[in-house]
Amino acid sequence: MSASLARPRVGVWLIGARGSVATTVVTGCAAVAAGLHPPTGMVTETPAFTDSGLPALSDLVFGGHDTLDCPLPKRAESLTAGGVLPPGVATAVAAELAAADREIRPGGPTSGDTRSETELIKVFADDLRDFLHRHALERAVVVNVASTEPVSQGPYAPLPASTLYALAALRAGCPYVNFTPSGGMHHPVAAREAEHSGLPHAGRDGKTGQTLLRAVLGPMFAQRALTVRAWSGTNLLGGGDGAALADPAAAAAKNAGKERVLADTLGTVPEGEVHIDDVPALGDWKTAWDHIAFDGFLGTRMILQTIWQGCDSALAAPLVLDLARLTARAHEAGVSGPLGALGFYFKDPVGDGPSGLSEQYEELLRFGRGLGQPGAEGHGPRPVRDTEETGEAL
Repeated sequence: MSASLARPRVGVWLIGARGSVATTVVTGCAAVAAGLHPPTGMVTETPAFTDSGLPALSDLVFGGHDTLDCPLPKRAESLTAGGVLPPGVATAVAAELAAADREIRPGGPTSGDTRSETELIKVFADDLRDFLHRHALERAVVVNVASTEPVSQGPYAPLPASTLYALAALRAGCPYVNFTPSGGMHHPVAAREAEHSGLPHAGRDGKTGQTLLRAVLGPMFAQRALTVRAWSGTNLLGGGDGAALADPAAAAAKNAGKERVLADTLGTVPEGEVHIDDVPALGDWKTAWDHIAFDGFLGTRMILQTIWQGCDSALAAPLVLDLARLTARAHEAGVSGPLGALGFYFKDPVGDGPSGLSEQYEELLRFGRGLGQPGAEGHGPRPVRDTEETGEAL
C-alpha cells in the first residue's frame, strides 16, 4: 500500500450506499486491502503516488445514506450473480460488508416525508458527526454515488436531495465529492456555503467510459487539424442508472457533461446527439457507441467508430477510492475550495484545469507530488460555518 503505517483512519461516507457502485467500492477496497486482488484501475496505487501521504485502503471506514434497505452482503451476492464481482470475493469480505452496512443511515426525502429541508440537512449532518465521533475519525469524505437526478427546475424549486446531502457535509465539516451529474454542490445555495467553508470539494460526474474516450479522441482531432463534422453516440445500459436515465430530464443532466468535453477539446460542438436507452436485461453492464464524421486533407470525408462495452460499477469503483483518498489528503493538508486538479476523473470538473486527458493526468501528478511535499500536512480541518451556531438561514 502507498500510505505509511500508523496513520489515523479516514471515513468514506457514500450517498447511495447500497447501490451497485457503492457495494463494489466497499467490496473492492476490502479485497484489495486483504491482498485478494490487485488494485487494477486505481491510479493512486501506482508508484507516482507512493509518497503523497494518502490514507491506506485498510484505514478507510465506510458508512453512508440510502433510501433502500437491501443489506450490502445481499447486494454483493446479486452483483456476484450478475458477473460484476468475481466469485468468492463477497464471501471472503463478508465481515467488512456487514460492518459497512451497520453504518448506513436512512436517506431522504422519501415519498410522504414531511420533514423540512432544514430538518433533513440537520439529520444528515448529525449522522455524519455521530459516525466521526464513534469511530474516532479525524475526517470523513462524503462521496455522492447515487442515481442521477433530473435537472433542477429553477431557483424556487425545492432543493434536490443531492444538495441536501452536500449541505449536510459542509455543516459536519466534511469534504465532498460529487461522482454524479446531479446538482449537489453546484446549486447556488450550496456553492455559496462551500465558498466560505474552507473545505475541499470535487466533481462532477465521473468519467468512466464513453466520455473518457472522448477526452482522448477530441484532442487528437484538434491537434492533427482534422475537422470534425458530426459526433453522435448511443448508450445502452440497465440497472439503476438505466432506469434513472430513462427520465429525459435526468438524461439531459448526464449528456451535458459529455457535450462539454467535446466543446472544451474541439473548441466547438459538432452536430450530433447522445441517446441513452434503458435496457434492463443488461443489468450493470453497458455498451456505448460513437460515430465520428470528420474531414481530412482536401476535404476527404472519413469516419471513426468506437464501441465501449464495460461494467459501470467496476469502472467507477477504483475512481471513487482514488477520489476519497486524494480529497482526504487534501483536507489534511489544508487545501480548500474546488479541487480543479482532480478534473482527470470528471466530465464536468469544478475549478480551473485542462480538458484533454493527458494534460489532466499531468495536473493530477503535480497535485499528488504537492501533497507529499514537506509542510503539506498537519493543518487539520478548516473551520466550518454551521447554521446551528451562526443562526444563518439556508
